[in-house]
Amino acid sequence: MDMELAQRMLDVVAAVPSGRVTTYGDVAARAGSRSPRLAGFVLANLADEATPWHRVLRSNGTPAPQLAAEQLARLRVEGVLAVDGRVDLRRYRWSD
Repeated sequence: MDMELAQRMLDVVAAVPSGRVTTYGDVAARAGSRSPRLAGFVLANLADEATPWHRVLRSNGTPAPQLAAEQLARLRVEGVLAVDGRVDLRRYRWSD
């Protein structure tokens, strides 16, 4: 694995402000990769407790099923609301 790319992905996620979300594809693109799956792998395997992983969603605005309850609860605390398990990316998506 390219650890420099992985660190760039983690840096992108760390930059997402509270109350905003991004997608795995956005993380990958901002870090210089075309692989949303790699972004997911990096978050799952290299993120620490300070990484705001909960701000990263799938391209349709949903969390991964195994993370849904915790992720949506964390987002709700930040003011990001989901309807039927889906976050409105037009409203909450981060763009700098």
